[in-house]
Amino acid sequence: MSTFRTLDAAGDLTGQTALVRVDFNVPMDGGQVSDDTRLRAALPTINKLREAGAKVALLAHFGRPKGQRVPEMSLEPIVAPLEALVGAPVRFASDCIGDDAQAVLDGLDTGGVALLENVRFHAGEEKNDAAFADALAALGDLYVNDAFSAAHRAHASTEGLARRLPAYAGESMRRELEALDAALGSPKMPVLGIVGGSKVSTKLDLLLNLVSKLDKLAIGGGMANTFLAAMGQDVAASLCEHDLGDTARAIIKVADKAGCELLLPVDVVVATEVSPEAKATVRELGQLEPDEMILDAGPATVARLEKAMAESRTLIWNGPLGVFEVPPFDAATVRAARTAAALAQSGTLIAVAGGGDTVAALNHAGVADDMTFVSTAGGAFLEWMEGKALPGVEALRV
Repeated sequence: MSTFRTLDAAGDLTGQTALVRVDFNVPMDGGQVSDDTRLRAALPTINKLREAGAKVALLAHFGRPKGQRVPEMSLEPIVAPLEALVGAPVRFASDCIGDDAQAVLDGLDTGGVALLENVRFHAGEEKNDAAFADALAALGDLYVNDAFSAAHRAHASTEGLARRLPAYAGESMRRELEALDAALGSPKMPVLGIVGGSKVSTKLDLLLNLVSKLDKLAIGGGMANTFLAAMGQDVAASLCEHDLGDTARAIIKVADKAGCELLLPVDVVVATEVSPEAKATVRELGQLEPDEMILDAGPATVARLEKAMAESRTLIWNGPLGVFEVPPFDAATVRAARTAAALAQSGTLIAVAGGGDTVAALNHAGVADDMTFVSTAGGAFLEWMEGKALPGVEALRV
């Protein structure tokens, strides 16, 4: 983490205007914020800057207006719930650049907060246009990126601004980077990975990067079927990418060469339909009926995974082990999640997880708050796991 600039190194901020990139792309229902998680995530940075005497100008996107001013994608409905969380007035600017934005910022007192209109109303945002980045930079004295979830995009408000003003990681960004460093950058050994999901094809880069860095990698979900089939196992009517058999075998060889032990299912839960009313049966490999689908990992597979967790110091998790949205095919994911959370709470395991389905699965198991760290960043988290450089993060390096 010492390679990234944080607000602790920003010096005296009294009277300075901080342009803060946040992720306020929040769920809305009937024009009202229905989940304020992302608003609350920005509070530590907002409060730290206010306490330091800075003016806080929040930059964010909402939806995909594609460079057009779309009224229903305005950030204005966020002002009221944000004021309630901050405990102070939040001024709204009808644009994120130009005279309107400048007038609002000029009217702020020390420690004041303003929310600027959707940066994606300007085509220059997603194009990382130099003129648009210059117009944003003209409003502030320093730049703070607190939106890891948007850090994989080289946009004007995530990368361009960081090249034009003194740039720092916000508190939420700092915490994310520290957690990711603890998971793969400089982890406590041995390291175990869990990767689930439906298709190998969507996670090729991820798998190839992880097998070169982990001691053990457990593969679950539909993608495990592809590996089992590639090894000659009959997966019957299960979801399987049979055309990726050569790819799966190549990944197995890379893992073997790197000394990464692959943990594939040794037993499975099957049914003839994906339904809560379906008859779920535990099968050993090689015993599936032709019309049966593998929908979850079996108890012996989970027991082996729990043993691997207990023997590891670090866990990084992306993707469920089965069709967790449809009980009873959530059993393996829930049991594994609760074991990981218990080990994290005991202090014996650093457990870092991320990705949309993973967050949903951990919430379903009731343990999201008990893991060491859960990233809600989605695409940025996956690209980081794939070993890719994230433009918004690279711009913050010392």
